[in-house]
Amino acid sequence: MRITGAVLEEIGREGPYANSQPISISELDLQAPRSSELLVRMEAAGVCHSDLSVVNGDRARPVPMLLGHEAAGIVDAVGEDVEGIEVGQRVVMTFLPRCESCEHCAEQGRLPCTPGSRANAEGRMLSGGSRLTRGGELVHHHLGVSGFADYAVVDQASVVPVGSDVPPEVAAVLGCAVLTGGGALLNAAQPRPSDTVMIVGLGGVGMAALLTAVAERYKKVIGVDMAEDKLDLAREVGADEVYTPQQIQEKGITAHHVIECAGNPRAFETAFGATGVGGRTVTVGFPHPESTAAIPPAIITGEARSIIGSYLGSSVPKRDIPHYEQLWREGRLPVERLITSRIPLADINRAMDDLSAGKAVRQIITFDRQEA
Repeated sequence: MRITGAVLEEIGREGPYANSQPISISELDLQAPRSSELLVRMEAAGVCHSDLSVVNGDRARPVPMLLGHEAAGIVDAVGEDVEGIEVGQRVVMTFLPRCESCEHCAEQGRLPCTPGSRANAEGRMLSGGSRLTRGGELVHHHLGVSGFADYAVVDQASVVPVGSDVPPEVAAVLGCAVLTGGGALLNAAQPRPSDTVMIVGLGGVGMAALLTAVAERYKKVIGVDMAEDKLDLAREVGADEVYTPQQIQEKGITAHHVIECAGNPRAFETAFGATGVGGRTVTVGFPHPESTAAIPPAIITGEARSIIGSYLGSSVPKRDIPHYEQLWREGRLPVERLITSRIPLADINRAMDDLSAGKAVRQIITFDRQEA
């Protein structure tokens, strides 16, 4: 079938991207789903820093690539051997398919799936190859989803069904921002109710971690960012205290558990410096692979500290998304507050500029069906 999608043509073009146009809106051919795969009609897709990391070269991926990994839509067709998912259901995309049979998958989310990670790095489907072409040329998949398009073929391991009462925009955000930020807190940090939690970097993932911390009612929730508008939002959604990184250092403020969500070496240093004795620093951000951070090793030993890396929030999506879905349904996890704007697919290059400049928490691409 013929679809329309946002294809990254070249990695590392200079910004502003609205001028250099690294992403084109293209017509592509999409194959029918194979065994264990689904055809999904996209309803909403979030513009995430992991998309920008491919555009700017922080995360090397093969091109041309149809971008987008945080998305939700309706199942239009299912291939053979698909279990537990039916046509007409709303599903959330997750950006790391889990084979559920490798040694890493046996670790209950702590480690990324080996076959899934390999497929993502190579820009292909979990079962191999691509389902996308453009003028006969192969187009790569982004993280098994390629959600910046009106339709996608995905493996059943890349989706989790949600209730029809969950709006598409909310469902999309559950699959990346909430799964990653909330999971870093609940699965990796594992605070006690009496603990203080600090979130460093209040973009989409960081704000989702903060919302989750507020929902879980820890002793104190602290938000840290350089942008005053993000600190204001953190206050509005329930943070007990908010600070800039400079204020954290000047005041000597610490927390039992500090989640770093900025993907910046200086943010990691801030997070580590703000972690109390016996505390845990959890990092989910992805800086450039050549970036380095300076930390004094003696403190790790002398203060019995832990540093934990958390990919996809150390999550098992089928286990964790229903928990966040229920928190949202109870009114305790208002992820709608993460949405900065709603944009058409054609504005994707400008959206990358806004994300790069720190002007947006979550921009949501919506797919207009009025012409159908």
